[in-house]
Amino acid sequence: MKETYTIAIPMAGLGTRMRPQTWSKPKPLIHLAGRTVLDYVLDQFSSLPRFSDAQFVLILGPNQEEQVDEYIRTHHAEKKISYVIQEEMRGQSDALYLAREYLQGPMLMAFSDTLIETDLAFLDHEELDGVAWVKAVPDPRRFGVAEVGKDGQTITRLIEKPKEISNNLAVVGFYYFRDGSALMDAIAEQIEKDVSLNGEYFLVDAINLLIGKGAHMRVQPVDVWLDAGKPEALLETNRYLLEHNHNNDDVSEKREGILVRPPVYIHPDAQLQDSVIGPYVSIGKEATIQHSVLRNSIVEQGAHISNMVLEDSLIGRNAGIKGRPEIMNIGDNSWIEI
Repeated sequence: MKETYTIAIPMAGLGTRMRPQTWSKPKPLIHLAGRTVLDYVLDQFSSLPRFSDAQFVLILGPNQEEQVDEYIRTHHAEKKISYVIQEEMRGQSDALYLAREYLQGPMLMAFSDTLIETDLAFLDHEELDGVAWVKAVPDPRRFGVAEVGKDGQTITRLIEKPKEISNNLAVVGFYYFRDGSALMDAIAEQIEKDVSLNGEYFLVDAINLLIGKGAHMRVQPVDVWLDAGKPEALLETNRYLLEHNHNNDDVSEKREGILVRPPVYIHPDAQLQDSVIGPYVSIGKEATIQHSVLRNSIVEQGAHISNMVLEDSLIGRNAGIKGRPEIMNIGDNSWIEI
């Protein structure tokens, strides 16, 4: 019988680039195209063999478990999910090592603020020790890259933030390891030797140690790689998802009293009056929009917007805005009157 897979998702980061949204909630719970970032992160594994039996391990930061667990119990109760707390932010390798009791067999790892579209069905037949998903980019210097051999596939090493652009195979933060225990041994060696940068243990260094001990890994190209780690990227990802079947235009266009410019997602319980919505707008549950124009924006659950023209904006849960045209990034439970 084939073993089931364990999926590790480090998500303990403070989300500083997404503030003020992350002052009151973990970054993966930010609204995105009718759902949350976490929903999309979990669902990107749906093509995994025996997905229904897969074990998820979410590595959380302090004070995140209550909100995440409540959301999981409400929206993903059928999934097998365990939690590990990373009290001190010491990097990706440290996060995985804290979860080592779960990561002894075949495992995957993905970051919580990036999304890819890929078919994982091949993994049951994968013969190598590991796979790193990559995407060719014009300028790889702000990413990690995979250096490959003459065959164009076998990884010789990973390089964090290269200084040159000749190698443009950016590592997207999505990995498979045939034997999680071997990776844990490499991380233990990394920590013992203090292979770190500014107090953080990066996963690429552990993988390089693993390859140095004879592990064979290859790259797996991916066409779609989406970022949900900063406001402008989140809005771009929202646009992509709305354009690719994560909208409810057919229902939204039938609403009375508003003009819809697709693609959009409007929650059935949102209340709208005398407004123009879209394109590229996502509106959450119980939000209220009155006498306003919204374009390329995300409005979270319970927000209230009146007499506004908003574009390129993020409006948090239960926030309130009344006034004149602006570009806004408003956190949860805020109220602004202009």
